[in-house]
Amino acid sequence: MEKPLERRVMNIAEIGALAHLYRGEVYRSTVWRTRLDTSTNWAVVTLGVALSITFASPAASPLPLLLVGILILFFLMLEARRYRYFNVWRARCRWMEVHFYARLLDEGELPMDGWEKRLADDYRHPDYHVSTLVAMGRRVRRNYLWILAIQSAAYAGKLMVHPTPVQTMAEFITRARIGPIPGLFVLAVGAVYILAWCGLAAWSWSGDRRQNENRRGRGGMG
Repeated sequence: MEKPLERRVMNIAEIGALAHLYRGEVYRSTVWRTRLDTSTNWAVVTLGVALSITFASPAASPLPLLLVGILILFFLMLEARRYRYFNVWRARCRWMEVHFYARLLDEGELPMDGWEKRLADDYRHPDYHVSTLVAMGRRVRRNYLWILAIQSAAYAGKLMVHPTPVQTMAEFITRARIGPIPGLFVLAVGAVYILAWCGLAAWSWSGDRRQNENRRGRGGMG
């Protein structure tokens, strides 16, 4: 049988130290949140450049819209790495907001009954709170699913209208051909590429939902 945690109330010095710690964590989370926006902007700009090149003229090749997918993947992986760092600071801020500030406003006191031990352990043994796949799935859900949707719609639209409106499905598949690579294979790889990201987004959403349902209290770290 576990021994119940001893409950004690913070003194003024401890409250001041924790308040300064919270300010520092908010600053770090803000910095890394800005870095997330930067990598998303890069993905949007490169997609915009590819759209401009592809639709510059009816004779322009749709290949840039396929090649930009490699850059989008690179930016997504970079953003997922940045998100894992951001999530550490965000989780610590949320933990202190729930167990420190919310209880101060609600109860008028700041009992130390176990929540501070988990926060202390996170400082002694810092580690990511989410995996790379979870981070990628969350970023796909937030931003990159829309970017990929625009990329796919633009590619399909290019094949359908340039150089002339497509008449048959066979003609559409033929236009997707890249050198010796058959058009059907190119379209199949593109479909798998999009479905894989959609599946990753759905998997991470399901995992986050289960985690939230199983979590006993609000504001769990991660």
